[in-house]
Amino acid sequence: QVQLVESGGGLVQAGGSLRLSCAASGNIFSLSDMAWYRQAPGKQRELVAAITRGGSTNYADSVLGRFTISRDNAKNTVYLQMNSLKPEDTAVYYCNADGRRRLENWGTRSFSSWGQGTQVTVSS
Repeated sequence: QVQLVESGGGLVQAGGSLRLSCAASGNIFSLSDMAWYRQAPGKQRELVAAITRGGSTNYADSVLGRFTISRDNAKNTVYLQMNSLKPEDTAVYYCNADGRRRLENWGTRSFSSWGQGTQVTVSS
């Protein structure tokens, strides 16, 4: 199996910054797209930012220019640098990764895994 472990959430004042990290581990053969989602109370989970293995990125309009997604392929880790945070950024942030994992005997199988979530709270 593949596990994703997030870190870096917390409480910050509006205008402040946080950096989230998400490390993937387990029987990983290869990682392709990695992404950050968020879910605020009473709202649906939404895509915040995504990055391909080659480094192409995609952002939600609400975070464009404030958030930056990056990855370290050697460490199987994705990051989200969040600047100029606003109270409306308050949510649980989830990491997602797609790829292929090694099977026990032979071969690989595709997977899509989620982290457990990390709380980000922005006070006004």
